[in-house]
Amino acid sequence: MNLTTEPWIPVVWNGGEAGLVSLLEAFERGHEIRDLAVRAHERIALMRVLICIAQAALDGPADEYDWKACYGRIAPSAIEYLRRWERSFELLGDGQRFLQIANLKKPVAKSGADEGNAASKLDLALATGNNTTLFDNAGGSTRAFTPADLARMLTTFQCFSPGGRIGVALWDGEETPGKGSSEHAPCLAGGMLHALRRGERLMTSLHGNLMTKRQAEQFYAPSSWGRPVWEMMPQRLADAEAVQNAVGTYLGRLVPLARAVWLADGGQSLILGNGLAYDSYDKTGWREPSATVVVRTVKGASQRVLLPARVEKAAWRELHSLTVKAAGDKPGGPAALEHLSDEAFDLWVGALVSNKAKPVDAIESVFHIPAQMLNAPSQRVYEDGVRVAETSEFRLKRAVSVYHKELGDHLDRPEMKIRRQQIQSAAGSQFWTGVELAVPRLLEVAENPEELGLRPRWQKTDWGKAVLSAMRAAFERACPHETPRQMRAFALGLKALFSGPANEGAAEAEEEVEV
Repeated sequence: MNLTTEPWIPVVWNGGEAGLVSLLEAFERGHEIRDLAVRAHERIALMRVLICIAQAALDGPADEYDWKACYGRIAPSAIEYLRRWERSFELLGDGQRFLQIANLKKPVAKSGADEGNAASKLDLALATGNNTTLFDNAGGSTRAFTPADLARMLTTFQCFSPGGRIGVALWDGEETPGKGSSEHAPCLAGGMLHALRRGERLMTSLHGNLMTKRQAEQFYAPSSWGRPVWEMMPQRLADAEAVQNAVGTYLGRLVPLARAVWLADGGQSLILGNGLAYDSYDKTGWREPSATVVVRTVKGASQRVLLPARVEKAAWRELHSLTVKAAGDKPGGPAALEHLSDEAFDLWVGALVSNKAKPVDAIESVFHIPAQMLNAPSQRVYEDGVRVAETSEFRLKRAVSVYHKELGDHLDRPEMKIRRQQIQSAAGSQFWTGVELAVPRLLEVAENPEELGLRPRWQKTDWGKAVLSAMRAAFERACPHETPRQMRAFALGLKALFSGPANEGAAEAEEEVEV
């Protein structure tokens, strides 16, 4: 199967129909494709492949002026490029393969038997190895995959394979690095949250996420542009120039070779070992173009870190960080934001969340961002609005504890810690579910920050009212109030809900609440 001509990328056409396209079709008919139809981590990996092809074909754009003018050149340049490099995109067969090591062999086991790996290891959502079987009851059985599935799985695996123990293979007769241990693949390092501009069509999405050569110099170094890995495929670990291109340049890292893989022709098994070592942001300062860098206090000192993805904290609560333009090596959001000036835009945010070596969940959201959110005043107002909600969650948890204490269920005792966390987390989840529905109202406030005045009165805004409503609703659901004893506990909890030190909006709204 050749990925340039055979369909393997799931898409949604403009009319709403689902389909598969080849790399050539993705560019030939990019204006007819509304979007990719894949999971969050697959989207990131596939977009990196398409962006890499477009940028290699254009050998740019050179700067912002060239970026504005290059849209019409993307498709014809990429089509010509793919036809020129078509042989590098073979999935199976002899010779060079896409993201695979041709001279990879299995080590001979001590028993003399051959040890292999199931191809299902490439799909991080399937129960293989140490992945849970909770949502995959076929774990442990032999599975066959279509070439299209294998291509998508392999591309994603090279970007998101979690670190941990891994098999050792022989790469041109030399053991793969790490002695059976591996680090996270580049797109998972630091648990990073990814953000991409999303256009009305696939082609506009690609254009919006291209990095210019001038940007690459500012983000990395003058000699950091590089070439795609398939143009300089390392033949052995000692192939220093090809290895440096793969791990130390912009185009080389876009489609990484984090694992040494060779697929069996039947598509059911593979040879697997550790691949090339990609330095993470905390070691060398190399940031992926879709990552966001923030300043956090770590052990009492300010430190730049990647904004992490968290299952328990929705991405909308970080939009004030995600929308900061990252000029050069300064903290900020994805590189694509530098192309924006005074227009609203759609921002796709997603990630694969892992717990050490185990994938936990894939998360994603899409936000329509007003142009004002690219400016510091709106970002500060948005952050304040998020803080209003976070303070309200604290109030809610405190009120739930007061309610239970009145009923004789003392959640503040040390031995009740687990039960307290379970009860408060359930109330908190209900609260955040209700609040999330009102995020467009918070964006409206941030769009016109001057309307809040010097002394913000959040309780007067639709956002503040929505937060209070969600807080009250979550409290009522978490605290039954049918019996006289429950009603007394409910009244005391409700009083705690709207009293005490907290944000002004909630405090001033106390007199408006019926107890």
